[in-house]
Amino acid sequence: AAAGIPVYAWKGMNEEEFEWCIEQTLTFPSGEPINMILDDGGDLTDMVHNRFPELLQNIKGISEETTAGIHRLQQLVEKNELKVPAINVNDSATKSKFDNLYGCRESLADGVKRATDVMLAGKVAVVCGYGDVGKGCAHSLQRYGCRVIVTEIDPINALQAAMEGFEVTTMEDAASQGNLFVTTTGNKDIILGEHMSKMPEDAICCNIGHFDTEIDVAWIEGEVAAGRVTKDEIKPAEIGCVERYTFKDSGRSVIILAKGRLVNLGCATGHPSFVMSTSFTNQVLAQMELWQKGEDYSLGIHLMPKILDEEVARLHLDKLGVKLTKLTPEQAEYMHVPIEGPYKPDHYRY
Repeated sequence: AAAGIPVYAWKGMNEEEFEWCIEQTLTFPSGEPINMILDDGGDLTDMVHNRFPELLQNIKGISEETTAGIHRLQQLVEKNELKVPAINVNDSATKSKFDNLYGCRESLADGVKRATDVMLAGKVAVVCGYGDVGKGCAHSLQRYGCRVIVTEIDPINALQAAMEGFEVTTMEDAASQGNLFVTTTGNKDIILGEHMSKMPEDAICCNIGHFDTEIDVAWIEGEVAAGRVTKDEIKPAEIGCVERYTFKDSGRSVIILAKGRLVNLGCATGHPSFVMSTSFTNQVLAQMELWQKGEDYSLGIHLMPKILDEEVARLHLDKLGVKLTKLTPEQAEYMHVPIEGPYKPDHYRY
């Protein structure tokens, strides 16, 4: 904004203001309509497809960098409603294995501690979901000295968590044990009223999965309206948004951070800038790829080309003092890969 670039966002905005801000990005200051979509969560993509479909004829492509946004794109594909090609930035290695994993590994604890000043060592932490975000959160909390319990629906992720030494059980079993609950799934209805009512005194609930659908804040606000729960604002939104809800029947309280929205943004300043650089470099290269080679991309969702994924990592190595070994021609021939990459097939899992 200080450089004269229009920015439509502020902390503490409501849903109506959020929608208004997105609408402002539909046209350039010159009045020209947008010709590309760079999205983070699928809100702009959803708005254009459902409310401003006339803009689609001028749009060359979409790049999306969140798990939740990719889910929304997949729903458009399943309904045959996606009208322009999209690049899935979220599942490039230099996004999902860095932003999702290493970013959350640092920014979750930052948000929780800034909001509550709680000591994590010795606490029982329940991490809902063990994807890349959940892995980062679980590892961080474990290293702080928490006993970590994981909930999962996917048998592969559950097995990974178990073999990392975490207890894996259901939310129904974990609800009465946790001092800190973290949702990481991008899904809905992960922590419900029936779970909150079982939680220990002053259990902390927060979300780092994307939307505010994971913790049923609407239910507990309804209980407040019905007079069965009292609500105390510990910190306003401007300094972290910490709210304490007390059940009149049991006298126990739960604490909800950032109104169930992203705790690392609502209660802190998000991921460190270095790891965000890997995500944003992905977005820039994806946008350039779609703009310059859009005719090579059919209607649908495409993974980031492996050579670009590697380039994102390569651009960040000097800052960390990394020196890469270079393949000899003989080694490259033996492995059947180019000397300059890409080094792994598209299906390779890092």
